[in-house]
Amino acid sequence: MILALTLFALLFPPQDNPADLQAVFETSAGPFTIQFYPDKAPNHVRKFLDLAREGFFNGTSFHSMVARGVLQGGDPETKNPNARDKYGSGGFNMGLKQEISDLQMKRGTVAAFALPGKADSDGSQFFICVADQPPLQGQFTAFAYVADGMDVVVNLSETPTDEKRNATERVEIKSVTVRRIPPPPPPVAPPFTTETVDELKNFRLAIATSMGNIVVEMLPDKAPNHVRHILRLAALGAFDQTAVHRVAPGFVLQLGDLNTRKEPLTQKMNEFVVPIRVELNDTRHDAGIISMARGEDPASALTSFFIVLGPQPSLNGTYTVFGQVVEGMDVVRKIEAVPVQGETPVTRVDVYSMRAIRKN
Repeated sequence: MILALTLFALLFPPQDNPADLQAVFETSAGPFTIQFYPDKAPNHVRKFLDLAREGFFNGTSFHSMVARGVLQGGDPETKNPNARDKYGSGGFNMGLKQEISDLQMKRGTVAAFALPGKADSDGSQFFICVADQPPLQGQFTAFAYVADGMDVVVNLSETPTDEKRNATERVEIKSVTVRRIPPPPPPVAPPFTTETVDELKNFRLAIATSMGNIVVEMLPDKAPNHVRHILRLAALGAFDQTAVHRVAPGFVLQLGDLNTRKEPLTQKMNEFVVPIRVELNDTRHDAGIISMARGEDPASALTSFFIVLGPQPSLNGTYTVFGQVVEGMDVVRKIEAVPVQGETPVTRVDVYSMRAIRKN
């Protein structure tokens, strides 16, 4: 009897708990990973897992999208690059009844796509909310969420489309692999977390712009948390491909606004875009000084900072000074001279990168 039970267990192993599984999408634009809500939509989760294990999604493409809004895929018709007129018509009516729940249609949510007016037509087609979509709440079955690689999903959503929101470039799903959720990696302290003030003094901030390079001496003895914050974001690449967004001649240049970034932040970068408390000090706001921009709330500073172009005593004791230009003040003056509309440069002044560099 025991031998028979053992043989049965080998031939018919118990199904994995979907809550312990994830699906890794390998796409032509990079990978991303989703995890599931089996307690909210058990039938949809099981159907997706079955289809993925069969290789159903391999070779399909994301066929419709709204930039930074939604991304749609899962249609088997998209396996044929020459059948674009059929894209969006396949993969419905697979015997799934809707499983509407209280899950929010928020950024990263994955939901089954149904035919208009046919609530129980769900099948293989799905969409991903690239941004919050409250109007879709209660209309579609949410069954998963993006657990990693949301930056890839955002990039995919920005694929060029025609007037019907169909992709004009092929964005292929090379494979979807189901696996158990791996254990979390051991915690690693983010950069510039454990250094002492004296150790922070060994670093400078190198800013590469389209008009030349600027080097900033950091002042951790005056504002240690601001120095850590800026060096950390620079080390993660958060400031890359941003721009100088404000030029007020005789007053300040302002940069570090992540809204000017050409590419979306990765999830890792976004974790460290947090408000930072003021660290007011006795350093005067003279030409070349670097100080943190903020709103009316003294603790509202995030990433934007300014380079002072001339003595500004009204800023002393009000904004946090954390650095000083030691090389490239001539570049600062070139940027100060660019044509502006209001205080916005007429032509974009790129910030190619910011890097934490060690002193020689």
